[in-house]
Amino acid sequence: MQLATIAKCASPAKADARVVLEMTLDYAQVPLRPAATVMLLRDTPTDVEVFMMQRTTSAAFASGMYVFPGGRVDDIDGAAELNDLCDGLTEAEASDLLRVPSGGLAYWVAAIRESFEEAGVLLARDHSGEFVKLDDPEVQQRFARARHAVHEGTLSLADFCRSEELRLAVDTIRYVSHWITPVGERRRFDTRFFVAVAPLAQDPLHDDQETIDSLWVTPSEALRRAQRGELAMIPPTVANLQFLAPHRTTREAVAAARTIGVPTPILPKLRYDDDGRVVEIVFPDDPAYALLP
Repeated sequence: MQLATIAKCASPAKADARVVLEMTLDYAQVPLRPAATVMLLRDTPTDVEVFMMQRTTSAAFASGMYVFPGGRVDDIDGAAELNDLCDGLTEAEASDLLRVPSGGLAYWVAAIRESFEEAGVLLARDHSGEFVKLDDPEVQQRFARARHAVHEGTLSLADFCRSEELRLAVDTIRYVSHWITPVGERRRFDTRFFVAVAPLAQDPLHDDQETIDSLWVTPSEALRRAQRGELAMIPPTVANLQFLAPHRTTREAVAAARTIGVPTPILPKLRYDDDGRVVEIVFPDDPAYALLP
């Protein structure tokens, strides 16, 4: 990844907001929350597109930013009943890929659940072994109701999958990068980024709650629009778009993801001025990184 160029595309909100730190808070003690994000891809006649959504301006984290579907890994995502509904990847295999002692498969499940809740796309197969199709109005309405119920917590993803005879297609989701929110932020996430091809018979759409806009866009165009200040983004989003940009088909992008292996965790640092204001995000490939605490 071209870490040195990320700050040129990323929104200046972090570096230029000049937010004064409240010294009464110990930011070093802010806990890391596990999170999962999935880049949904589709082919066009000439390029590959990725689905992006704009977070509401009232969001506590990355407000107003364009992001991929994703969110916190909840305890329920690691439930044994969900593990039993996953195809092609075991808990042990997932944990080994993430280099965690246990609970690895929960990240894949969270990516699927968040994609369903936020974008209405369910990466799951029906009883015939085919991806779920939402091109029938009755089925579409039934799944839309389930989407909101899962989001509200009145229906579990496991119960919904059992009622519809679905299996979670975790084997189609590739792990591509690992970003950790810098120390100094009010909310910190240990986020694993994944890539998957969106099912053909499902049309993603933002939820109008946590997200207020959405679009399909080529990674290159998204980066150009970010540079022009039209799409605000945080550095991990920019970096993952840079990973996708050279590829012209979903097949190429997924094949590239397979070659990554175990991504190196990226933990940026914040540089402050004498008044305690954030003035710069520093990445691990910057010579100044080692000089910061």
